[in-house]
Amino acid sequence: QVQLVESGGGLVQAGGSLRLSCAGSGPNFSSYTMGWFRQVPGKEREFVAAISARGSITRSADAVKGRFAISRENAKNRMYLQMNSLKLEDTAVYYCAADRERRTPRDDPRRSDFDYWGQGTQVTVSS
Repeated sequence: QVQLVESGGGLVQAGGSLRLSCAGSGPNFSSYTMGWFRQVPGKEREFVAAISARGSITRSADAVKGRFAISRENAKNRMYLQMNSLKLEDTAVYYCAADRERRTPRDDPRRSDFDYWGQGTQVTVSS
C-alpha cells in the first residue's frame, strides 16, 4: 500500500510557474511508475505526465509538452511537476498516482494503469 500526498497548488497568473510535489509513503515507492493527472468539474480525469521508476523515461501529454516537466527523487520518496508558462486551461485539481505493475510507463498512459492516488491539489490560473 502506498499513500500519496500532493502539495504546492495555488493561485497563479497566466504565464507564471508552480511546482507541485507528491510525497509517497511505503518501501516500494522507487519501484513504481508515477504519474500526474488533472481534472476539472464535469470532465474526465486526464493524463498530464508520467515517469519511470528510475526516472529515466518520461511521458507527457501534448497539451503540456515543453511547459511542464516531471521528475522524482526516490531517496526522498518524492515526485514533482514543474509547471511553467501556465495557461487558463491548466486550471484543475492535480492528482499524483502510482502504478505498481509497471516500472516504465506506457507510451500512452491511462488512468486505469494507476493503483494509488493522492487527494489532489487545486491549481488555479488567473488572467
